[in-house]
Amino acid sequence: MMNCNIILCGFMGSGKSTVGLLLAKKLGMSFIDLDTYIEKKEGMTVSKIFEKYGEPYFRKVEKESAKELAGKNGLVIAAGGGTLVDKENADTFRTSGKIVLLDLPVEVIAERLKGDNSRPLLQRPNKDKAMRELYEKRMPLYKSAADITVDAAAAPLIVCGRIIDAIS
Repeated sequence: MMNCNIILCGFMGSGKSTVGLLLAKKLGMSFIDLDTYIEKKEGMTVSKIFEKYGEPYFRKVEKESAKELAGKNGLVIAAGGGTLVDKENADTFRTSGKIVLLDLPVEVIAERLKGDNSRPLLQRPNKDKAMRELYEKRMPLYKSAADITVDAAAAPLIVCGRIIDAIS
């Protein structure tokens, strides 16, 4: 349906992967989860990359990957939670499509991430406090990167519909 990309941004747990997959199916586009793309490229999980090489290395690979994907068409891309915090990544993605922020309250995210131990940036003693601080820091950056903001505190299919309405 679309020859440009749709890039989903938002905090971890906002539904980028779930909504992205549904959205791609509905629009007849291909879905790419940026973290999964990086994992395939590097041959290890994001957690392992962080552990082995640190966050700066991961961000470098993320930036290269953003450029590669922005060079393609017809993709729904679920950006990593930290991807669009970097203005250069936002500018790169904007050249190839629309950036859509999946916006939802930190309380909803906290509920969704309960018991999730796969997030390297939350592997801290006070996970809830770390998450809230990161959310406060990142949200304004997501908002300035986004072309469109949708309320994502709903079922994934409803969020999909909101994105389609906002884009068309």
